[in-house]
Amino acid sequence: MSVKLGTRQVGDVSVLDVAGRITLGEGSSAMRDALSDMVSKGQKKILLNLGEVSYIDSSGIGELVSGFTTVTNQGGQLKLLGLNKRVKDLLQITKLYTVFEVHDDEAGAIRSFS
Repeated sequence: MSVKLGTRQVGDVSVLDVAGRITLGEGSSAMRDALSDMVSKGQKKILLNLGEVSYIDSSGIGELVSGFTTVTNQGGQLKLLGLNKRVKDLLQITKLYTVFEVHDDEAGAIRSFS
């Protein structure tokens, strides 16, 4: 299964729902394009909902970091929501867990932007 992306607005926060596998090729480039598109539209508060992500490889991790950098350089905030155990472990192993602000519940994540 490839990646599926959906965007929605919750107040002034843009939520990017990601489902499937974020891997080299289609998965990571689709996520990169979606984040770039959001930033180019001036969206500064982006919540990446990874609750339905079944697998992420090193290129997917690279895209998370790249997206984080892009959003931050434009004066925005990128936060992560709903990591499963595998993704959370991967972020901890790579020491990226401390870079990203990670939330378990959407309401709390939305509130954290204000």
